[in-house]
Amino acid sequence: MPEYLHPGVYIEEIERGPRPIEGVPTSTAAFLGEAERGSTTPRMVTSYKDYQRWFGDVFDPIKFLPYAANGFFENGGKRLFIARLVGEGAGQAELAFGDTFTLRAAGPGAWGNRVFAKISDGTTKAPDGATSVGFRLQMAYWSAGQEPFDVFLPENRRRLPQPALIEDFDDLVTDEASPDFYGKRVNFVDVDKGDTNQGPESSALGVIVRNTGAAPGARPENGASPLEGGLDDAAALGPDDYQGAAVPGVRPIQGLLALELDPYRDVALVYAPDVTTDIVQRIVTHCENLRFRFAVIDSAKSSDPDGLNPRQIANDSKYAAFYYPWIVTSDPRTGARKLIPPGGHVLGVYARSDTERGVFKAPANEIVRGALALEFDINDNLQDSLNPKGVNAIRNFPSRGIRVWGARTTTSDALWKYVSVRRLFIFLERSIYENTQWVVFEPNDDRLWARVVDTVRLFLRAQWRLGALFGRTEEEAFFITCDRTTMSQDDILNGRLICEIGIAPVRPAEFVVFRIFQNTAEAQR
Repeated sequence: MPEYLHPGVYIEEIERGPRPIEGVPTSTAAFLGEAERGSTTPRMVTSYKDYQRWFGDVFDPIKFLPYAANGFFENGGKRLFIARLVGEGAGQAELAFGDTFTLRAAGPGAWGNRVFAKISDGTTKAPDGATSVGFRLQMAYWSAGQEPFDVFLPENRRRLPQPALIEDFDDLVTDEASPDFYGKRVNFVDVDKGDTNQGPESSALGVIVRNTGAAPGARPENGASPLEGGLDDAAALGPDDYQGAAVPGVRPIQGLLALELDPYRDVALVYAPDVTTDIVQRIVTHCENLRFRFAVIDSAKSSDPDGLNPRQIANDSKYAAFYYPWIVTSDPRTGARKLIPPGGHVLGVYARSDTERGVFKAPANEIVRGALALEFDINDNLQDSLNPKGVNAIRNFPSRGIRVWGARTTTSDALWKYVSVRRLFIFLERSIYENTQWVVFEPNDDRLWARVVDTVRLFLRAQWRLGALFGRTEEEAFFITCDRTTMSQDDILNGRLICEIGIAPVRPAEFVVFRIFQNTAEAQR
């Protein structure tokens, strides 16, 4: 309570009534897989150009992460976390600059051996004109099969082949109070303190490491050389690599375990292109355990449609959807036709549908942008057998283009058979969860119950008006109960507030039937 110690007029701000509930993001996706280069810490990219900067785009032709990312953005996706994966046998390239500093590649892999790094005096001079204020870090990266060289020498400026990426951080200083401190501008690790940092400019190629015992003001020695020691793991990635347990001295937490951390809580969609059933089941289990995520699954290449069984692959889950067949698209680097799994493009359709209509709209009957052809053409007779099994077909319609023509989950539970229903509930549940944290430890009485009901009612009313809920009136669309009928005295004494919410979701018009008959006027007289 405020104190009133002297006579006068007092103004107080009090809080009454419902608090607004803000809808959570529904189209933020996370893709897992092998990339050309980059960190294994998941990073958000917002365009394919952004993906190229951080992860490259040249890789083994049977790895599809770049194509999936390109398809996601081409179809309307906006926010994408890339979780690059490496095996336990991968090694990280590095280069020492004196005894105090080491430059490490941003992530494990032989790609780091194709990074050339150079430290020299900064271009800005001190007032005496003879010494530099700081130092300059320059890095260059070449794609596979090309030897790095000092491209920063004047005589090498036009030497071929030119690097795929150059980074230049000038006038870095060792003073931690300065905005140009290298730990604020470039990826940085302090071994003594265990601190890590990704600066606002940040580097896609390297991480500065201040070695054990280095003084805070120590300056790295000048030098120029390729990084060494990078190593790829020759073994194929398995379920444990996708799960992502940390390997001491080799890699931090990666994959699905990394995506469980707080910085990635906005992820709503999870996908890994062209993976085995064991890995698919790990991804689906991840979504089921977190409850607020949904998985998209590809069919295997050249799958026999008669043998498709999504419910076995995804363990009959209502948190996953299965798409068939593969699509033909244009390689973003060469323009050549490329057969790829459809998941990345499909998730772009999810994002586009969410943005243009809402999460309650089934992501189907939508054009797959960038798809030139299909691995197999599907007709009505074939889809008659696929649709009941939970196979979402991608079909090529004359004059209407290539479209997603299915909107079912992989579950056999009829209540949750539609993708839009499951994702609508994920959206509503998480929005209510995230925006009612203020209720915890409030006095558990009738006033709190009424405020909670009003808070949820305002949110659901807005969703009903947008068309997410079925009903001509609010009473038909939803109900909220939070009173002594939902809580016993034992619940109240043990600090439990129980609120029951009933929702009538809209379902897609999957089968549209027009009944036409002859109306003979003479027979009606």
